[in-house]
Amino acid sequence: MTTTPTPTAKTSATTAPTRSDSPAVALGPTALVLGVLSTVGLWVPELFVVTLPWTIIGGGLGLTLGLAGIHQARLGVGRMWASVVGTVAGAASFGWIFWLFLSVS
Repeated sequence: MTTTPTPTAKTSATTAPTRSDSPAVALGPTALVLGVLSTVGLWVPELFVVTLPWTIIGGGLGLTLGLAGIHQARLGVGRMWASVVGTVAGAASFGWIFWLFLSVS
């Protein structure tokens, strides 16, 4: 007489990763934070020299991550509003720095 072993650990569908567990969920909020922090130099001119490197790097990353977040949100992963706001803020700060460098040269 053979017996089948009973599983000791329960396996359920809740332990499997879902679409909401994807790292793409963080693209929108990350773009939002980077975009908003990079626009500080636009709102506070006294901090322009201090925030210039952050504005260049954060604006470009906010724009890029926001566009990727919009793509993922269209596929059903992540939130669209955070991606759009991050993209707009990143584009505003990065575009402003780009325009400033072009006008100086």
